[in-house]
This record gives sequence, structure tokens and C-alpha cells, in this order.
Amino acid sequence: MSGAEGTNEVRRRALLSVTDKSGIVEFARGLAERDFELLSTGGTAKAIREAGLPVTDVAEVTGFPEMMGGRVKTLHPVIHGGLLALRDDDGHRAAMEEHGIGPIDVVAVNLYAFRETVAKEGVTDAEAIENIDIGGPSMIRSAAKNHRSVWIVTDTADYDAVLSGLDKEQDDADAGLALRRELAGRAYATTASYDAAITAWFGKDADAATPDALPDTLSIEAPGGRGLRYGENPAQQGAFYARPAGTEASIARAKVLSGKELSYNNILDADAALELIKEFEQPAVAVIKHSNPCGCATGAGLDEAFLRAWDGDSQSAFGGILSMNRPLEPGLAEKIATKDRFLEVIIAPSFADGSVEILTTGAKWGKNVRLLEVGALDGLRDDEPVVRSVTGGFLVQQRDLGFGHETREVVSARAPSEQELLDLEFVWRVAKHVKSNAIVLAKDGMIVGVGAGQMSRVDSVHLSGRKAGERSKGAVLASDAFFPFRDAVDAAAELGVTAIIQPGGSIRDKDSVAAADEHGMAMLLTKARHFRH
Repeated sequence: MSGAEGTNEVRRRALLSVTDKSGIVEFARGLAERDFELLSTGGTAKAIREAGLPVTDVAEVTGFPEMMGGRVKTLHPVIHGGLLALRDDDGHRAAMEEHGIGPIDVVAVNLYAFRETVAKEGVTDAEAIENIDIGGPSMIRSAAKNHRSVWIVTDTADYDAVLSGLDKEQDDADAGLALRRELAGRAYATTASYDAAITAWFGKDADAATPDALPDTLSIEAPGGRGLRYGENPAQQGAFYARPAGTEASIARAKVLSGKELSYNNILDADAALELIKEFEQPAVAVIKHSNPCGCATGAGLDEAFLRAWDGDSQSAFGGILSMNRPLEPGLAEKIATKDRFLEVIIAPSFADGSVEILTTGAKWGKNVRLLEVGALDGLRDDEPVVRSVTGGFLVQQRDLGFGHETREVVSARAPSEQELLDLEFVWRVAKHVKSNAIVLAKDGMIVGVGAGQMSRVDSVHLSGRKAGERSKGAVLASDAFFPFRDAVDAAAELGVTAIIQPGGSIRDKDSVAAADEHGMAMLLTKARHFRH
């Protein structure tokens, strides 16, 4: 009987069947020392037996051998009856006695490596499907449902806690109930996450057949959330959950090389910085402040790009998030780590030898700066949806990747020059990452002014001009959505802007084009907008 029921009439039993065998022998030994009979299957039984511990194969208990390549072994009433039976229910006890079912008091199960299998290059459907665990989740759910009497452990880190809980039950039959309930909750989270991974894998086929499709039911797999000091503000709790699937460079999978723990706001800003820098193939650096770029530039190398990005708005850059799309070398580290600069986070594909030491010791703020190594910035995924919560629900959309669905139609009397075209392409890529209403000014591959998050588009133009100052003369402008009136074009002309790129689509597009022609400006329509709320 279960330790929770406080009887010694029947020797207690534990069923161990794990894919991850780390710690299982030690756990089995601890159970054996507490006079548990050990039941097991396949490779787990082999590992326990080789450690010199007595173990009974599940096949001996069920009377049926493992069959169908191991697909069927624990799916049997003798197993699930032993897990699900209510120990204090006379009817259940009678059924157990009639059918020769013994109680199972501890279950240790972790599941087939489905995620790891489907992540491999060239994995076949047959391999993926064969790694969908059926018996494991069934045992987990059965044991967790009957957690009043059964210990369910799905995480190797919990083995010691379970052994300790079993000891406490010797003096107090209910001592382990709170922990068993906690373990049951984790167990259901394990099966939910596992099912979400399988759902996502099957969904890829549907997405490939109908690329515009979004799931009928939203399944999000993000196990093992880690607590943050607080959320957006100190009065709010916060945590960070990382999706385990995929290989794309991301903040969720970044390696933290140095610095304080990342905060909720750090993570949001770091994600914005990384997503922006992915837009560029040439050496590029971005500086983010409150989720918006205050500086971004390309250059012949990262050193040049950094200096130009910082000078885009050096006042706002102070205390910002820095990202780059090339490895960070010691020479650039020396330019960054100066007393007149201050950064919260620095993100790079990698950090060359010596650069970490320079960044962490070259200025007083270096001991706290977070250095995030994210790996190569290639292989952008278009199968991972963007999910945002609202009170009572979730909004889901595809990622806004690439510019393949756009056009570049010259609608003004004057066509842009070659340099203007280069700057228009650059500024358009940046504008996609600025909060709406977004207006961005650029010159020679460098941001010189940003107007973000304004309720009026013309106000964004004025704000970008105030940031740019005299640098707005000869600059180009990107607007993330159409101009509802010509006033924003007139305001841009007053700043000295010479060319504009915008989606178009307003009933007053002709007015905006006419304004551009009156001012001798070039204007391109893309026929696709990039709102970012």
C-alpha cells in the first residue's frame, strides 16, 4: 500500500521507465533501501539490474511480453489499475483483489525524445512518429490523477525530494500530500508541453500546404519558465518562458556570458534589437531604447557601423541595448567600453577572445552589462507565430519577415538617385521595427532621426526632424503606413528630405504625390505596410 495510507501489509512498489537515465540508478537504490519492489521496462530495467539491484520486468506483472517493437508494454489494466485505484474505496479494493492487481505507489517516467528527434536534420516522418510516446504519458496522467496515493516524478531533479518525502510519511501519513500535488501539477504540465510539441510538428505539414493558415487551436510549448525579479514594473511579477523548438538565433536561446540577470524590460528590448539587426547582410549595428531603434547604421565594418549608429542619437543611446550582426572583436570592444557610454545589454553572434574582458573591465558599468551570445543570424523561421495576450485571449499572427510581397514603384515625377535608392532600402528596413506611427530619417546608411509611437503621423515627422537637426537636409524618409494627408510630406520637405518611401493606399495618395512633385522630392510606394503596435 502507499506510504500515504500508512500500512505495511503489502510491500510498496515503484515503476521506473525513463528515457533520460541520469540519476535513475541512485533513485532506484534509494527506493530499494526503503523496501520498495522495483518494476521496470527495457533499458531502464537493464540499467537497474546492472547496478546490482533486484528488479521485476513489467512483462512478469502483466503476463504479456513487450510487443510491437516496444509500442505495447505498460498499457495494461494491471498497471493502470495499480495506479488509479483509490486505496480507501471498498469497490476499488475488491476489484484489485479479484483481478490480482497490486498498488503502485511511486512512478518515475520521462518521455521519448520527440523534440530532439524532430530537430535533427533530415528526420523522416516514420522516425518522428515512432518517437511519440504513448505509454509514458498514459502512466503519468494516471499516477498524477491519483496523487493522493501515488508519487509521480517526471523530472530527474525531483528524485531526492521524493525520497525525502517518503521518509517523512513514515511519521505522518499525510506529510507528502502537498508535494505529491505539486508533482502532479508538474506532471500534467509535462504531458501538455509534450503534446504541444507534437501538435506543432503535425501543424508544419498543414502550414506548408496552406502557408497562410493559422492553427484552429493555439498550443504553446514553453516549459521551465524562470522567474524574473519583477515584470514591467516592480509591483508586477514576471517570468520568462522559452520555446524549446527551433534553431534560429534568439534571446530565448542566447548564452549569457556576463552581467546581471536580465529583466523583463531587458528581454523585450533585446528581442527588438536582435530582430532589427537580422534585416541586414552587410555589417550593421543597432541601438534600441524602449523597444524602438534610436540608432542604426551599416558600414564597411562593425567599428564604423557602431560609431555611426551611436551618433544617430547619442543622448538616447545612453543606457540602451546594442546589437550587431558580426562577431564582436577586441578593437570594437575598446570603442564601446568607455566612460562616456553606458549600455545595459550587448548582443552579438559571438564574442572574440579578449573582447569579453575588455567590455567587462574597460568601464565601471562593464561589471553589470549583460553580454548575450546568440550564434549565427541565419535561417529565419516563418513557422513560428507571433503571440500577444489581451485580457481574456490571445492574438496570433505570422511574423513580418522579408519584403518579397512588396513592390518598389516610383510614383513621383523625379526618380530617386542611386544613393537615395540605397538609403530608402535601408530606412525601410529600419522603419519596420519602429512603433507606429513610425517615421524614420536616414542618410548614407545611417539613422539620423526617429519619430515613434505618435498618434498623428505628421507629429512623428516633426519629432524625427527635431532628433535629426541639420542632418535632415538631404535625408530620406520612411513611413510605415500611408499618409492620410499631404501635410506630412510638406513637413518633410521643410526638413530638407529629398526622397520618401511609403506603402500608399490612402484615398489621398495623389495629394501626397503632388506634394512630393511640388517639392522636387522622389517618392516610392511599396503597397505593403509594416505597422508595429
